[in-house]
Amino acid sequence: MAFASNSVLKTLRLKNPKLVLLESCSNLIDLTIVHAHMLRTHFFFDVFAVSRLIALCTDSNKNLLHYAIRLFPQIENPNLFILNALIRGCSTSDDPAASFRYYIQSQRIGLLPDNITYPFLVKACAQLENAVMGTQAHGQIIKHGFERDCYAQNSLVHMYATVEDSKSARCVFEEISGFDVVSWTSMIAGYHKAGDVDSARELFDIMPERNLVTWSTMISGYSRNNRYDKAVELFRVLRSEGVVANEPVMVGVISACAHLGALAMGKEAHEYVVMNGLSLNLILGTALVDMYARCGNIAKAIQVFEQLAEKDALCWTALIAGLAMHGHAEKALWYFSEMVKSGLVPWDITFTAVLTACSHGGLVDRGLEIFGSMKHDHGIEPRLEHYGCMVDLLGRAGKLAEAEKFVLEMPIKPNAPIWGALLGACRIHRNAEVGERVGKILIEMQPEHSGYYVLLSNIYARTNKWRDVTIMREIMKEKGVRKPPGYSLIEVDGKVHEFTIGDKSHPEIEKIERIWEDILQKIRLAGYIGNTDEALFDIDEEEKEDALNRHSEKLAIAYGIMKIRAPSPIRIVKNLRVCEDCHTATKFISKVFQVELIVRDRNRFHHFKEGTCSCMDYW
Repeated sequence: MAFASNSVLKTLRLKNPKLVLLESCSNLIDLTIVHAHMLRTHFFFDVFAVSRLIALCTDSNKNLLHYAIRLFPQIENPNLFILNALIRGCSTSDDPAASFRYYIQSQRIGLLPDNITYPFLVKACAQLENAVMGTQAHGQIIKHGFERDCYAQNSLVHMYATVEDSKSARCVFEEISGFDVVSWTSMIAGYHKAGDVDSARELFDIMPERNLVTWSTMISGYSRNNRYDKAVELFRVLRSEGVVANEPVMVGVISACAHLGALAMGKEAHEYVVMNGLSLNLILGTALVDMYARCGNIAKAIQVFEQLAEKDALCWTALIAGLAMHGHAEKALWYFSEMVKSGLVPWDITFTAVLTACSHGGLVDRGLEIFGSMKHDHGIEPRLEHYGCMVDLLGRAGKLAEAEKFVLEMPIKPNAPIWGALLGACRIHRNAEVGERVGKILIEMQPEHSGYYVLLSNIYARTNKWRDVTIMREIMKEKGVRKPPGYSLIEVDGKVHEFTIGDKSHPEIEKIERIWEDILQKIRLAGYIGNTDEALFDIDEEEKEDALNRHSEKLAIAYGIMKIRAPSPIRIVKNLRVCEDCHTATKFISKVFQVELIVRDRNRFHHFKEGTCSCMDYW
């Protein structure tokens, strides 16, 4: 081992009071004073003393690595301790590749590496996410006989996992003779990064011992791979085993609830945080604000936000984005104003949230003013997403000529989402002329993206250009482009149920379909007529209506009517934009059945009550 034991250090400190003075340094000014004194008294040329100086500088908590790098050339005979300290310091710095330079230096001066050297060298490769350098480091480990060292093996598993080489990670993992929780957790993280959540779960289930890092790795891994239901399920397992979750675990769980729109489970997670004495700090608080907003309870999101003792730009942005999603444009702008007054500098994502609020609220002039202030008042150069918000703002307001002119005059090349925002506006306002121009640009840019074909087809259908609709359908078929299936989620009794169009897998599907037929009859009596404008044109009207009645959110609503009693609202989360027919049907359902329905689609929230929607049919 290259590091001195505590007892040795204690003895040397007694003999060399300057070491005590050195280790008491807390900033660069103190350090330079002690360093100058060491030079004047020639104590700097004592190899042990200078090694302690380098160790202090490379301590990650001191942030003095740059000073160590400047000192190194002045050291006449550096030892392995000094080189290891520099390799370690650089491995987590902004320049991890420097670790290799110091490793090569140690080889040039004939210093043999030890078991401290390689874990940090491999860590540098992981930081760089460089598989080639990682393989070279692995070769050096084998060359110098450390391939069976547990620290080197664990670092290799982590490195291969980071570069998404789960096969190599597994090979190293299976060679480890003394598995520890770090080995297992690194391998599990590797599988998650590669998207192989099933293999990760298999390992997790057979682990002899788990710690909170392992639980957090599993839960966050599920979330990263869009398996939010599994993340929530695993949290229940954690609780059943009597494990007390920590902050990272709870952030992962709360984030999963946000994506699922699982408000009941999110509330349960919030209660768990309070009951177990976890501090409602900035990270947890922001996660809760985001969760409540995304689960449809914006009032609770505001309440949590107001209770937080500390708020940063991300926390303010989470609330502003939530308000924008719910269509509360004026309130979102008020909070943005308060944020600026508090002295916080808005981030670029803050402006995305604010401009989205203006777009959904139809506040064109205010949006243009805020967009102009980004660079002028806050020094933030607008990015593509900000330009996209402006196109959406102008387009939704029916200013299609201005929106198209804005795109063509942008100082940076517009991307597909920007043209897509303009195409969406053409659909809303039934402008086939602009829509056709924009649609052709988009299909050329992203020929595999089904949404653009569908949007353009719908524009043609709305303007009775059936020949063009036929051409679009044939192109899609020829290129093998398929529209992603829509699905809707509904949480009932703490369990999330998923429905897809024409879904028959639910155990109560026959009863759900009967309930929907009853709902359909009642809303028809109230004046509902199915809107088949955007249904496939090559089937008759009866088949079109049948297709509409199989939409996933209608099945989810029917299930909600079955299971949820007023005054509790029915909450639905949908992965696609709500179609016009479902939007109309849901308004009628809210009036006929005297129930509140809260639907989150890809773009925003819709609060249906007494036959109206909070979006005012502007979505």
